[in-house]
Amino acid sequence: MGRVNGSRTVAWREHAAVLFDLDGVLTPTAEVHMAAWSEMFNAFLSGIDSGRTGFERADTSPYTDEDYFAHVDGKPRYEGVADLLASRGITLPQGSPDDPSSAETVCGLGNRKNDAFAEVLERDGVRPYPGSVALLDHLRDLGVPLAVVSSSANAPAVLAAAGLSDRFVTVVDGRVATRLGLPGKPAPDTFLHAARECGAAPDAAVVVEDAVSGVRAGAAGAFGLVVGVDRGAGEQTLLDAGADLVVPDLGDLA
Repeated sequence: MGRVNGSRTVAWREHAAVLFDLDGVLTPTAEVHMAAWSEMFNAFLSGIDSGRTGFERADTSPYTDEDYFAHVDGKPRYEGVADLLASRGITLPQGSPDDPSSAETVCGLGNRKNDAFAEVLERDGVRPYPGSVALLDHLRDLGVPLAVVSSSANAPAVLAAAGLSDRFVTVVDGRVATRLGLPGKPAPDTFLHAARECGAAPDAAVVVEDAVSGVRAGAAGAFGLVVGVDRGAGEQTLLDAGADLVVPDLGDLA
């Protein structure tokens, strides 16, 4: 069992699978994502000509961490771009995932952010959270099937960089979701698919998330347990989104 706040426990043996988000749950790549989003959006916003047709009412104030948590965190990349732009009164063409990063489209901006993320990951690598590795070790010893469910198309590269690629039955990332036509979080579909891949019914599976949209996905899918990991969203915010319990570190559950 994993102990929470010195008293509450999770009976891991009673669950048929555990489905983990990646960024901010297993690895601190959320920090890399946040930096990449900030660099991309602030460069874009600062370059907007407010006199240009269609941009007269654009809010070009600096992009902040609050914007990240409110509009971007946990969502598929292009949805995050579109939501942030909408919050600033900016409309751009959707474009195509094949757009170059120089294109002034939703997909172009998303690809621009992805380029920045890939550069940082290649240069600096990533180390998993020690507490998360402790929980993965514990669940491996119990023989509980594990999966990663991430909106990021970079999930396999991040897992490889962190030395975690061999821990999971399946990885449902942004590319898999696109190929299968699965809507992203806060819809529960990617988690439901991962549970099926692990041979588990939703009510017998655990969702572990740090993002509000991911917690909402777990709650919407009627999973057996939704664990929130507070990496900055706030404990009460995650509880309000549908988490059954919230911990600051997964080592508390190992």
